[in-house]
Amino acid sequence: MVASRSSVIAIAACLACTLPLAAANATDVATPASDAATEAAPPAPADNGGIIVTARRTRSVLTLQGAEIQKIMPGASPLKAIQTLPGVTFMTADPWGNNEQNISLFIHGFSASQLGYTMDGIPLGDQTYGNYNGLSPQRAIISEDVGRVTLASGAGDLGTASTSNLGGTIDTYSSDPKAERGATIQQTFGSYSTFRTYARVDSGTFGNGNSFYVSGVRQDAKAWDFDGHQGGYQADAKFVHDDATGKLTLYALYSDKAEPNEDASVVTTATQGSYPYTRPFYYPDFAGMENYLKSGAYAAAGSNYRNYYSDAQRTDYLAYAKYDWHISDRVNWSNQAYYHHDDGVGVVAGPINVAGLPGLFAKYFPTLTSAQLSTQFGGSGLATRTTEYRIDREGVISTLTADLGNHHIEAGGWYEHQSSSSYRRWYALDANDPSSPYTRPGDYEDPEITQYGSQVRVEEYQTHIQDNWHVLPTLTLMAGFKSTFQDASQKVPVQPIAGSFTGSTALPVGKINTSEAFLPQAGLLWDATPHEQIFVNAQKNVRQFQTSASSGLSPFALGSQEVFDDFKNSVKPETSWTYEAGARTQRALDLGPITGFEGQISYYHVDFKNRLLALSPTTVITSIISGAAVLQNVGSVKTDGVDIAGTLHFGRHFSIYDAVSYNNSRYEQNYQTGLPAVTVLTKGKKVPGSPDWLNKFVVSGNYGIFDAQLSGDYIGKRYATYTNDLSAKAYFTMAARIGATIPMSGNGVLKQLTLAINVTNLTDKKAASTLSIGAASGTYNAFPLPPRQVFGTIGFGF
Repeated sequence: MVASRSSVIAIAACLACTLPLAAANATDVATPASDAATEAAPPAPADNGGIIVTARRTRSVLTLQGAEIQKIMPGASPLKAIQTLPGVTFMTADPWGNNEQNISLFIHGFSASQLGYTMDGIPLGDQTYGNYNGLSPQRAIISEDVGRVTLASGAGDLGTASTSNLGGTIDTYSSDPKAERGATIQQTFGSYSTFRTYARVDSGTFGNGNSFYVSGVRQDAKAWDFDGHQGGYQADAKFVHDDATGKLTLYALYSDKAEPNEDASVVTTATQGSYPYTRPFYYPDFAGMENYLKSGAYAAAGSNYRNYYSDAQRTDYLAYAKYDWHISDRVNWSNQAYYHHDDGVGVVAGPINVAGLPGLFAKYFPTLTSAQLSTQFGGSGLATRTTEYRIDREGVISTLTADLGNHHIEAGGWYEHQSSSSYRRWYALDANDPSSPYTRPGDYEDPEITQYGSQVRVEEYQTHIQDNWHVLPTLTLMAGFKSTFQDASQKVPVQPIAGSFTGSTALPVGKINTSEAFLPQAGLLWDATPHEQIFVNAQKNVRQFQTSASSGLSPFALGSQEVFDDFKNSVKPETSWTYEAGARTQRALDLGPITGFEGQISYYHVDFKNRLLALSPTTVITSIISGAAVLQNVGSVKTDGVDIAGTLHFGRHFSIYDAVSYNNSRYEQNYQTGLPAVTVLTKGKKVPGSPDWLNKFVVSGNYGIFDAQLSGDYIGKRYATYTNDLSAKAYFTMAARIGATIPMSGNGVLKQLTLAINVTNLTDKKAASTLSIGAASGTYNAFPLPPRQVFGTIGFGF
């Protein structure tokens, strides 16, 4: 039986615990379970000098403070920051984690697009490259303005505004304005001509509980393997009015980034030990590119040919208004409205006679010879392909909480309207006036081909209810459920010519409506001692279908109306049941030099069902022109794993943090692909891209005005194909920092001076970073690790 949307909210018994462990007390009243939905700025966990902070929840929830993020790397993205947390595999080909094209993120066997993401409660979408329903955390907020990042590695809060959080959530929170008036200017410079300037002005508290800040950043850094520059401009501002009646928060952001991408190398069985480590672009050496196209190296390169350039350009506007109304000392009502606009383009400028392009162009220019086709595209032997994106999202999030005796009731809802479009176009690359990664071809010329144009409209609805019940002063129970509904439709103003996608006839037109009315969660937290807690949690989640014609595993990218109609009748969304159990502790110790310890151990089991995979009816899908695929459920995945993390404190000046993780994620079935059908033997194979073993450590010290940090990250062996016949070797990298904070005496304008040096990839390790998984046996793509880089930062506080 399917419940209607008007009847899905019903009372359930439960508890949620969000007090920081350091402040937790057996008699404390539990605060709401949903940070994002119920609090403008949830209480930050106690800062005890360690990297890891355990939260008092029925789930595994870990927090990293903003100051620690900047120690990892000034300007680091929130996603890169959590790479020090247990169970997280994060890799990228740039040291900040900013370039979205080559980001790889796995948590407990789930990939990036199967996780949930928010910023101050606002949904950020599923982080698919070429995003259609959100933006990355590093575009949603300036790194230096992040207050903290919270990772729920197994199951997120019921009120999390996400349609993709199968494997947990990553919640980023902005810092509040400072209570005292002041300003900060910070300059970072270093390897590959890096130049990052950050400035912030805080008003301090004024009037009746008012305060605000305004900040901006400009970053420019040369790509490490070619002469391209990554970076752009960002500005954000936050206003807070806080009084006895409630708290009003206003936030606005502008982000404009242009980031030339790295290029992955194609690895095959034959070349596994000798594939090219990098495939640098030729830009801005246009003459070198032309000579390369005539060379034997180009002819011999095969799939590892070099392009002229590739880049991602994104402009975003994001804003929200939130009011937390204290109706009484027992009842609070939080309401948040937000808006996001994105205008973006992904660009590849490369040869016209590779990756299936001759067949594509023959559909549009059937009478042209090869020489005439080159003339058609500017006489350079190159063409520029764009995928041009637009996103408009507006939504509301509302949460009501009430304390009724030993029960803390929470009920809430989320609604979002999405309007997005994607157009694939091909432009000439003029031999006499070649383009660059910093311009948009559509701004100064008409396309030679508009291959397709898609417009998608989506309505998202989500509700949740839960009860946090203090059964005893030391025992709390939680139970509740959420309901999620998605109505999506696509129009196609520009249909591709039949066959211009391999095996396709047309992009589909129509609607897909999906619903999951009952997604339960239940948990228990027992304060076994004043210092230790035992927690248990179980939760069901769903990933709604992706809704893009150009990225992800989306039914709107299917190659015919018939395949789309069959999909609606036969394919189910991915679902997961996640079970967690663990213990956490925080103790002061008197063991010689050891003065304290905090840590957590957790075991998790996941039953992941209805796994989606794009199956080609042909044997080859080319990466440039896209293959027409059949999107099907191909079985389930079972996962078991353990995370152990803790920090030893040696007085106030020294600490050692270490996190060890084991994950075993295996496919339960084989699947078939191609015509004629071929069975791909995946049963019992491990999920590629996700290593079995991880180990992270951070050694931190401070004395007087100085602080220092040494961190290490061990990534175990990763399989690179679904059949596990190819793999990337395990590797270990290190990073280091030394800094000084110098207070300025007297009554001068300058109050504080900060200095820091950061070194990434300390040992200059060469290894495979992000993997693009091979659909079957025999091949995959690998990005390189960025080399050792050194950065210096100087900051002034006024």
